[in-house]
Amino acid sequence: MRMRSVTPVFVEFIPDHIEEGLLYISEPYQTAIHKCCCGCGEEVVTPFSPADWRLTNGDKGVSITPSIGNWNYKCKSHYFIRNNQILWAGRMSSQQIEQVRKRDISDKQSYIAQLNTAKKETKSRNWFTSMIKSILSLFESIFRK
Repeated sequence: MRMRSVTPVFVEFIPDHIEEGLLYISEPYQTAIHKCCCGCGEEVVTPFSPADWRLTNGDKGVSITPSIGNWNYKCKSHYFIRNNQILWAGRMSSQQIEQVRKRDISDKQSYIAQLNTAKKETKSRNWFTSMIKSILSLFESIFRK
């Protein structure tokens, strides 16, 4: 039976048993899990990141964007979670699903590239800072004598 809403439950760790109608949200681990809203019983995991889903917790409830498309499941359900409500979206063709998958892969590759660039820049700044500190320490030891 299709659900019309979910109840958010904020947890640190995702429980072993997932109850239908509950949306378990782990902010420390940036992920959520729930049973598919179509009623098929499949567990749906939505990791939060700029390349995956985003969670918004507002006055009227939680929202997850973008939509949730369960294309790897037999049900192939597609819906939005907005302010705890389930908004059903239309079915997508195989071609549309493939386009979304390709875009998702591209988004993840771009996000990983950005993270790697940021890491390299941080390492470079840390190396430079460390070198300056070493030089200053050397000068201090020379001029103290």
